[in-house]
Amino acid sequence: PRAAGSETGPALCSVASSSRPRRTMRASKLAFGAWLLLLLAAAQGGKHFRLFRQYVLQRQEERAMKETSRRLGLVPQRPEAREWDPPIEGTIRQPLDHFNREDWLTFHQRFWINEEYWQRPGGPVFLYIGGEAALSEFSVLSGHHVEMAQKYGALLVALEHRFYGASINLDGLQDQNLQFLSSQQALSDLVSFHQFVTQKYNLTQANTWICFGGSYPGSLAAWFRLKFPHLVFAAVSSSAPVRAQLDFKGYNQVVAHSLSNPVVGGSKECHDAVAEAFSAVDSLVFAEQLEKLAKDFRSCGPLKGINDVVDMVSSLADIFMGAVQYNDEDISWGNVASLCRLMTLQTGSPYQRLMVVNSVFMNSLKVECLDNTYENTLNELRDTNITMSGVGERQWFFQTCTEFGYYQTCEDSTCLFSRLMSLPSQVNICVEVFNVSLKRVQEVVAYTNEYYGADHPKASRVLFVNGDIDPWHALSVLRNQSHSEVALLINGTAHCANMMSSRSTDPLPLIQARERISAQVGEWLEIAPEITRDS
Repeated sequence: PRAAGSETGPALCSVASSSRPRRTMRASKLAFGAWLLLLLAAAQGGKHFRLFRQYVLQRQEERAMKETSRRLGLVPQRPEAREWDPPIEGTIRQPLDHFNREDWLTFHQRFWINEEYWQRPGGPVFLYIGGEAALSEFSVLSGHHVEMAQKYGALLVALEHRFYGASINLDGLQDQNLQFLSSQQALSDLVSFHQFVTQKYNLTQANTWICFGGSYPGSLAAWFRLKFPHLVFAAVSSSAPVRAQLDFKGYNQVVAHSLSNPVVGGSKECHDAVAEAFSAVDSLVFAEQLEKLAKDFRSCGPLKGINDVVDMVSSLADIFMGAVQYNDEDISWGNVASLCRLMTLQTGSPYQRLMVVNSVFMNSLKVECLDNTYENTLNELRDTNITMSGVGERQWFFQTCTEFGYYQTCEDSTCLFSRLMSLPSQVNICVEVFNVSLKRVQEVVAYTNEYYGADHPKASRVLFVNGDIDPWHALSVLRNQSHSEVALLINGTAHCANMMSSRSTDPLPLIQARERISAQVGEWLEIAPEITRDS
């Protein structure tokens, strides 16, 4: 992700060395439990997609902790549980503005380092890039990149994104400081972090750097290789929306296709039932039956105008959008198959089945009612108080307004949801919260694509990995751009599925994809010494 400092960096600050005292996994579990309670509390008042995303983050952290305990042979319930050296956690001091050397303001950026698998001194470095949410120590303890680090003897390092998690000054969310939140500043942070790690471990050209990221960090991974090829030898870019787009109608096109895809439990009947249900919702809106809608879908208060209605219909759509995007997270009540069963096998009309879907979602997350007040949404996004866990909602919305767009609309004829989910209804938040006009959003989206090359970035040694169920794959690189800028599309998998640790229940296409990714990483490491020597 602020109280501004007085010096520029990078500089070492509050770093735990490798000789830090050992601790058992029991202590780590207690710290994790406290973090989890904070995250759950923060999730209670959000809209449906926000709730969904926070829940997914919880499950990913829980899964990572179980995997780490199992891998290390730690059993927290036993007094004799063995001690272990946790990852090094620390911060480096970064310039608030890398592009103005006369500005001495700084912030502290959090990182983690895991030396467990590193084959000193010449082993590679695997860099895990943070994004629009807080990172934790599990960024260097769990995931496919960690499995590959064990295989190839790599040093694991991870950097939290500026202005997210704990990597933010106390005044960082104030309007005048958000100007320093951008992908370009984030890439410069990675340069400084590369320098810091290189100096800390006396690395040389023999230490091959490969970076990894998923979703927005997947874009950063590709862009880091594109803009700084002398620092990072290769990149694995997963579920990366490298093409900025103002009106991202393709998102809901993929959602519609996925809800009819039998590979993940969808069907034409499900697709049609969802469309009919939302058509009925729109009919009630146009008939001004707002009181009925508020009651049927458990609104905390009355729907006082069209903006409140848009909030409500967007939250209903969020359930299906989230189920598609996170279909591989093993959420029994929140995947394509479970929603389609409710929408096709439940008694009653499609509208009534949508009511059931909404109730199942809210009951599963222990949410009594949903706040559909538009003004409250604006006030939440205007809130400048720092939250060091979960997703940075204000920060990320700012980045969509000033760099990426990505507004998931429903004005296309293929969309299953409410036609009220329009581009103006979303961009208006940029105006209301950040004073960024539609014209300006259009300009910054075009500039982002010019600066990075959109979905034809012209980089080298980048592997773009996507799942065809993931709505974000529509903005990624789906075809080989050259012999060394290649694409891998995984059948039947969703957002960032390949980045998770391997499981016995993984489908064959995902298993094969991970094998191909690992083989590609191995090939890069094999050719790196010769290419580095020649350069």
